[in-house]
Amino acid sequence: MNNSMPPATKKCCSEINRYFYNNNGHGLTSFLELGYDELKIKNLALKKAQANGKSPAEFEKEILDLLKKEKNIKAVMVAFCDLEGKLHLLDYDKEFILEARDNLTFDGSSIRGFTTQDKSDLRLKLDFVSFRWLPSDIFGAGKVLMFANVYGQDNKPFNADFRGQLIAMTEKLKEEKHIKVNCAPEIEGMLLRGTDAEQHYNKYEGFELVTEGGYFNTLPQDNLRLFIDKVAEVQRAMGFENEKDHPEVAPSQFEINFKYAEIVRTCDNIMLYKLTARQVARLMGCTASFLPKPVMGINGSGMHSNISLEQKGKNMFYDAKGEFGLSPLANKFLTGILYYGREIALSFCPSVNGFRRLDPHFEAPNEIKVSSNDRGSMIRVPLGNEKSARIEVRSVSPDCNPYFAYYIFLIAGLKMVDIKEAEFKKIKSELTLRGKQMLPGNIDEGIEAFEKSAFVESAIGKTNKAKYLSLKKEVAERSPKALGKYIKNSEILFHHEIRNQMLWDKF
Repeated sequence: MNNSMPPATKKCCSEINRYFYNNNGHGLTSFLELGYDELKIKNLALKKAQANGKSPAEFEKEILDLLKKEKNIKAVMVAFCDLEGKLHLLDYDKEFILEARDNLTFDGSSIRGFTTQDKSDLRLKLDFVSFRWLPSDIFGAGKVLMFANVYGQDNKPFNADFRGQLIAMTEKLKEEKHIKVNCAPEIEGMLLRGTDAEQHYNKYEGFELVTEGGYFNTLPQDNLRLFIDKVAEVQRAMGFENEKDHPEVAPSQFEINFKYAEIVRTCDNIMLYKLTARQVARLMGCTASFLPKPVMGINGSGMHSNISLEQKGKNMFYDAKGEFGLSPLANKFLTGILYYGREIALSFCPSVNGFRRLDPHFEAPNEIKVSSNDRGSMIRVPLGNEKSARIEVRSVSPDCNPYFAYYIFLIAGLKMVDIKEAEFKKIKSELTLRGKQMLPGNIDEGIEAFEKSAFVESAIGKTNKAKYLSLKKEVAERSPKALGKYIKNSEILFHHEIRNQMLWDKF
């Protein structure tokens, strides 16, 4: 099946691009177009300034001065994330940002899970610390990017914006306990033939993979390898600090790893990673999919999440004498995630298709336990040292809202860290008495566990719990409870990252 654009449409788009962009810097326009090496230097300098403690106020002054002086910047791309984890983008003219940045309003009722029509107006407040210089061949000439946090009509942080909630939590940890949360994800995806392949999914035909190559086994000029190379180049330019990239176990599957960072920046990087991969794939006439299980019979895609805590430059998770080389604090932290594992599964495995991935026949991390070797465990402890000791939460899906999922992980882990030793021993005994325990086997089981959880309600609030459950139930009710051997149209077309108004109304 080939879902690429019809020839006439493709020719029209090609002519439009050639007409409008060929003369950048030479003719009618002179919008900013920086080389990849210069972009990398600029973005890494911003990242270093953040790591060295530059304040948000100092960033705001510097970025506003830059916008005023840099005549070739035409627009600021502003990004924010909804409750389910879908990235939303809008471009503001640079001059408008300089004049009216305190009143960037939008219709919250058009964002699923935000507000109702009678209380629709919400505000975006720019996070100047998140400023990025952008490659013009991917994002367009003359554009820079910032993330924004969502505020309500009362000018207070909007409670369904978990980027803002995660920032508030981590800032409090820094101020009160001098603790920094570090995180590095391993985000897997799959390259499919044809543009908009997900929106045109048909269960009788399925998806067409671009290559048969597998783990570390793709030719240097294969389409998958060319795709990975280009995405990796863009990430380097944007200051990701790449570590390695390679084809994954399943045919046409990819993974591009980047250096750990403070957890909010990591979540921003996750959103930009997926955005970049999708755009590069589209330019190649393909689709980069982050569905957890787009094709049956081969491995699904996960987002293994490596987490550690740091205090005054010291890794709080390391203890050479501890089990797995972990400290007692790290043991408590991971125990919290395991203890509430079934209850919070819907946060890190948020889709019908996501639970299909947790099939034990394909390296599925679906057992609620910790291990140093067993990759079927919810949490694995990789080999580490004083610098790299961490836990790896393996059950996370690449289609989750990382701000939301990681926020709940932190609440669960830190709650266990803060309890008294006697209470912790009782909880460890309870986990032992539970015996072999698995994560929910389908979204209906995930919804039931999430809905019954007092912990979830205490962590995210009654209103957010109700909103999130409502969104998940709407999708679950459109799909058979039994997953079966075939991927249904409903679990693809109504998926939160894929659906649009037209697809949703086809039910």
